[in-house]
Amino acid sequence: MTHEKRNFDAEASAWDANPGRVKVAADIARAIREYVILSRDMDVLDFGCGTGLLTMALQPFVRSIHGVDSSRGMLDVLQKKVRKQGTANVTSRLIDLDEGDILTGCYDLVVSSMTLHHVKETGALLKQFYRVLRPAGILCIADLDPDDGRFHSGNTGVFHFGFNRKDLHLALTDAGFTRVRDREAARIEKPDEDGKNRVFTVFLMTGGKER
Repeated sequence: MTHEKRNFDAEASAWDANPGRVKVAADIARAIREYVILSRDMDVLDFGCGTGLLTMALQPFVRSIHGVDSSRGMLDVLQKKVRKQGTANVTSRLIDLDEGDILTGCYDLVVSSMTLHHVKETGALLKQFYRVLRPAGILCIADLDPDDGRFHSGNTGVFHFGFNRKDLHLALTDAGFTRVRDREAARIEKPDEDGKNRVFTVFLMTGGKER
């Protein structure tokens, strides 16, 4: 894996043109809605929101959703969607953990989709998630099961080749979360670097903050 930054700004304009990517976001949104009873009095944080595929899928069901991402280009695409649809409950902010930025605000639900494997210090991020959650808040993380480094065509900016669920379960517990659960949320079939079709599984891991 190579740890220089991936240029997500350059990929932003064409990001949603990948139908597989759009489907996975929809599958993850469905898995979250099956686990969490979303309501109009909930404030949500979407960490690593990208172009807002998950953000926009969840926004009709909650009071507010705040997307954060380290790519200005991705956030620009999200804001175009917000303006086009006249969506009043979506906001966004540029956050770069590598630059020392920290999460702020108070939320009832924190979601993160296919972002954690791009974060070096996952334990520190999980503690930030715990801190910004209100009592009785819920965390939902969707990411790859171990993929041997074959999911991405190049591994620039990838710090983890998927996650062992037991290890991540322990990391959530260490950060303070209780009732940690996991389930399969999506499947992605795509050619690996050898050109062979392979199925990659995406889990949804959830945890709660005590009242």
